[in-house]
Amino acid sequence: MKRYALASACIGLFEITNHLFGHMRKWWKFYDKKVSFLRDELPFSVGPYMPLSMWILKYSYGNFKKFVLMNIIADGLFAFLFIDVLKKLRIVSLNRLSHIQFFIYLHYKAYLLYGMQGLYEKLRKRGGVPV
Repeated sequence: MKRYALASACIGLFEITNHLFGHMRKWWKFYDKKVSFLRDELPFSVGPYMPLSMWILKYSYGNFKKFVLMNIIADGLFAFLFIDVLKKLRIVSLNRLSHIQFFIYLHYKAYLLYGMQGLYEKLRKRGGVPV
């Protein structure tokens, strides 16, 4: 997992930035009375996103089709099913995004992750980046 930590951490930071942007644009709504990025949104960014990204990358790196398929399944389940469960539980709901827009919001970062890992591997083979 250490091999994929740098790319995953970079995408994790990028995800936090995206969440801040989405928070400002009110793309989703958390049902708590006080809106808190640290309490509401950050756990969704760092909690499931980082470990799942590393796991998918670990088990599919080198097979791009498998990587894309695994990400489509994971992002699709979250965007089309799990978000509705969270809405019924009155935790979070989509506000200014449709399910397909939310899926795209989740999914496009997978390609950045794969590209960053590819760049890391290329630099590592040249001896420019430690393992």
